[in-house]
Amino acid sequence: MTEYLLLFRNASAENGYLAKTQDMAEDMHKWQSWIGNIAMQGKLVHTAPIRYEASIVDNNGLRNGQPHKEDNSVLVSGFLICRGDNFEEVQEWSKTCPILKYPNSSVEIRPVIPFPVN
Repeated sequence: MTEYLLLFRNASAENGYLAKTQDMAEDMHKWQSWIGNIAMQGKLVHTAPIRYEASIVDNNGLRNGQPHKEDNSVLVSGFLICRGDNFEEVQEWSKTCPILKYPNSSVEIRPVIPFPVN
């Protein structure tokens, strides 16, 4: 079985997430059900939302406070690591992810490559 990283992307406001606390509370049961389905199959490795605040380290040094945003203000807002029998299985799960209710949202699926052990 292969491990996959799912990156949840969503549009952001000027200095925070676009989704409001009320929206997130209303969606909590959808997320619990969606993640629970993966977990009940024994395929959930880890998942978590991530805070808006960030530090970015690059060749120009350190920048604190703001996360990396795409040109359309979309940023990574959470992740999930799971195991899947194949890529298509994980794609099918992703099509029903609660994040997709928001405009400009997406789920990026990336297979994880294990480090070689010598």
